[in-house]
Amino acid sequence: MQQCTEMAGMNPMEKKLAEYKCDTNEAISLKLVRFADDLEDESTTFHPEYSHQLYGDDEVAFGYKGLQIQLYYSAGNLSTLFKVKYSARVTEKFDCVEPDDVEGKIREIIPAGFSCNTDDFTSLLEKETNFKPFGTLLHTYNVHNVEEGEDFTYQIHKVDLSCPGFREYHKRLQTFLMWFIETASFIDVDDDRWDFFLVQMLILPPFQGEGHGAQLLEAVHMFYCNLHKVQDITAEDPSENYVKLRDYVLVKLCQTLPSFSTDKLPLGFSDDMATEAREKFKINKKHARRVYEILRLRVTDMSDETKARDYRLEVKKRLFAPTKKNQREMTKMMKCLRPEELASHISQMDTALQQEELEKSYQELLAEYRRVIERLAQA
Repeated sequence: MQQCTEMAGMNPMEKKLAEYKCDTNEAISLKLVRFADDLEDESTTFHPEYSHQLYGDDEVAFGYKGLQIQLYYSAGNLSTLFKVKYSARVTEKFDCVEPDDVEGKIREIIPAGFSCNTDDFTSLLEKETNFKPFGTLLHTYNVHNVEEGEDFTYQIHKVDLSCPGFREYHKRLQTFLMWFIETASFIDVDDDRWDFFLVQMLILPPFQGEGHGAQLLEAVHMFYCNLHKVQDITAEDPSENYVKLRDYVLVKLCQTLPSFSTDKLPLGFSDDMATEAREKFKINKKHARRVYEILRLRVTDMSDETKARDYRLEVKKRLFAPTKKNQREMTKMMKCLRPEELASHISQMDTALQQEELEKSYQELLAEYRRVIERLAQA
């Protein structure tokens, strides 16, 4: 309805030009190709979540009708097929309006050596049978595929740039980051420190919802927990989905630690919990506290008013700590404010509003914790 309203307010030329706008998230088609038949199989196609880093905040390409940007990768070596198709393109009769350089934008991020010819790409698939993952095998696990009715085996490998061929492979691999991580940037592989940071973690859409993220994050913790020089494993500016994943993995790891035993959880968060989580699995105190709250909820009878109240106050006390700090800072600042400035800050000290927001935060956290507990029960 909104699009129709906008079109109604346009002059004839504007309406004509609007027909040549394409949503780049829909126009870009991605595939992991195992067999030649996959090229025509729409069920193997997936699309980006983001394309703003190449095509602007509106994620729109101008100048084409029926735009199709195909980026297909062989499932092993990630050999790349890149093609651009469209049913129509703007010409000089539109007052010299130029179409966007959609092809040039893609060429900026994909490394040289890609194919533009389907037959050339198909011939590369024959070599895929000899593909072996780079690096050292860390972990093997099985996932049951409901559609196929059988278990598939997956492997997690650790690799560095000294491995022959991996630098080139990594250049092809990291192009996926632009489509699925909102603020993604390519990793500087020449920085000697990059091996010590969990910079970006991505499970591609065809494999999401199968538990691969949890397997990967747990494998990372299990590998680095044996390295004394590693103090903490964390992620900078984690997404909401990553936080959910981390909650599940860290609780799964810590639930067997003595300090997190059922009889100790009702006694409150302890230094022993923080220390053991750090020493065993490189989990920092902030995340260990969250693990404690989830495990304590699991053993708390929330139908018991006293136990539920004790738990609620324990969690709210932590949630309220930043607010209390802000209040102290506000009190100091008020002594320096002019009357008109003071009036604008009074609303920030509304106690009733603070309590309302605190309760809202608590209920949202409770829902998150219960989802973790439910997933643990299903594991």
